[in-house]
Amino acid sequence: MKCVRPPEAVASAEELLSIDDMLSPDERMVRDVVRRFVEKEILPLEAEHFDKGTFPLDVGRRLGSELGLFGCTLPEEYGGSGVSHTAYGIANEELEFGGSGWRSLLSVQSGLVMYPIFQYGTEEQKRKWLPGLADGRFLGCFGLTESGSGSDPASMRTRIKKAGSDFIVNGTKAWITNGSVADVAVVWGRDEEGSVQGVLVEKGMKGFTARNEEHKYSLRASVTSYLMLDEVRIPEANVLPGARGLGAALRCLNQARYGISWGAVGSARFCFKEALCYSLSREQFGAPIASFQLQQEKLAWMFSEIFKARLLCLRIGRLKEKFGLHHALVSMAKRNNVAMARECARLAREIHGAYGISGDYPVWRHMADMESVYTYEGTHDIHTLIIGEALTGISAFRGAGDERQ
Repeated sequence: MKCVRPPEAVASAEELLSIDDMLSPDERMVRDVVRRFVEKEILPLEAEHFDKGTFPLDVGRRLGSELGLFGCTLPEEYGGSGVSHTAYGIANEELEFGGSGWRSLLSVQSGLVMYPIFQYGTEEQKRKWLPGLADGRFLGCFGLTESGSGSDPASMRTRIKKAGSDFIVNGTKAWITNGSVADVAVVWGRDEEGSVQGVLVEKGMKGFTARNEEHKYSLRASVTSYLMLDEVRIPEANVLPGARGLGAALRCLNQARYGISWGAVGSARFCFKEALCYSLSREQFGAPIASFQLQQEKLAWMFSEIFKARLLCLRIGRLKEKFGLHHALVSMAKRNNVAMARECARLAREIHGAYGISGDYPVWRHMADMESVYTYEGTHDIHTLIIGEALTGISAFRGAGDERQ
């Protein structure tokens, strides 16, 4: 019943979804390298770690040390590879084919940790952290979200106070990917003037602790933590001088949202492939269920939406490389593609029937993970309002003022 080897129809569908002729040789090479790594190193592990609620950090670090994916769009002098933003997006797609936790690791390390250090840090901070983050020796996390300020980060309660030549940080951050295993945290809080400021908090600093979120049923194969900062003293050298104002934090989120837009396509591709394969193998009423019109309608919808989402990713990737990318376009891609992937996971579960909720059939993992991806880095509703403001010039957000810019 279970499709062990994809039939010819599945391979043909993959060919039809291809955008190879629109990619450079380097971009295709990145795709092939990451795809092989996912097939060999990630897919065989994913079910076990999802069941146990663990993540294989030793394999995760190899995304940097062997594949060179961490911060790969940054200059080589800081450990990057200088590849195109499209190549980076493709890497996210291939990783999320294996599981959302893997793409989360890449997008957090690259977009939420290395990007702000590169964009807002001093030369000393860049030299200290970026090469080690690039090769996986260091892991980082991004401390913006708090229990009471999810979609409203402007209401954060974390405070940063000057104390002689140092600074004191107090606060709690919630739902932080890699928080308990990070060597450095990019933490955001308000200073004594009321402005949002980004600082670097290092593992082992007195008063800085982290604990994992134990009761989660999505992104189980990923480290999710709370950060507690109790009178943490940091030197002035750990303040990111350019990371001032909430807009600085939101620009980091745009980097991560870009990767998520591509990654969601990978999750949807996986669910489509599994659903097509299963429907060709499963027989009812004397025929494969793929022969019934209702199942074909579901497969046709998935195939069409995946292809459109891939083209949207390619378009925003090229725009990002040539002109930079308006934040509303990132919101459009994240909103559209994640909603699409969520629906693909649901339809794949339907096609699998009762087996769709079984751990023996992996669409369930993607269906569970997409619930988190649908929510984090800006919920579906929040991205709707971002797009609406760009179209109308009228903000539906309350009390944010110009601080979001």
